[in-house]
Amino acid sequence: MTHKTNAVRLLDTAKITYELKEYEVDELDVSAGHVAASLGISADTLYKTLVLKGTKDPYIVAVIPGNAQLDLKKMAKVSGNKHCEMLPMKDLLSITGYIRGGCSPIGMKKLFPTFMEEAAQLEQQISVSAGKRGLQMLLNPNDLASLTRATWSDIISF
Repeated sequence: MTHKTNAVRLLDTAKITYELKEYEVDELDVSAGHVAASLGISADTLYKTLVLKGTKDPYIVAVIPGNAQLDLKKMAKVSGNKHCEMLPMKDLLSITGYIRGGCSPIGMKKLFPTFMEEAAQLEQQISVSAGKRGLQMLLNPNDLASLTRATWSDIISF
């Protein structure tokens, strides 16, 4: 295992149980579906971290299943913003400290308002990025919500 990411260090500090899984990175396909297939897990238990800009909050985080689409109208409503839009990819690193395909909901430069798809509560374990491409962490969704101070919300459409 290479060095520990900020996300992994924060889990250790909080004494949260997790499991790390490495996978081969395909620079041409960093999609959640590809990562799930590489790890041999279901795309509905692999959660992707999306960062948005809001009208009230400058930045908002959504954590949703890899096989779902974020519903921007639902997201704006639950977050109290008039509307929200995806953060431009060129701004992701400077705002969060992470790159596309390696953005973890844990350990961003600041703790932004975070909203997790409520369906995650039905899972024993979900997978999220550990903070770099090629590394995922499996953990209990309630532990993740607690650490990120996430609000459980209905924010997806299929």
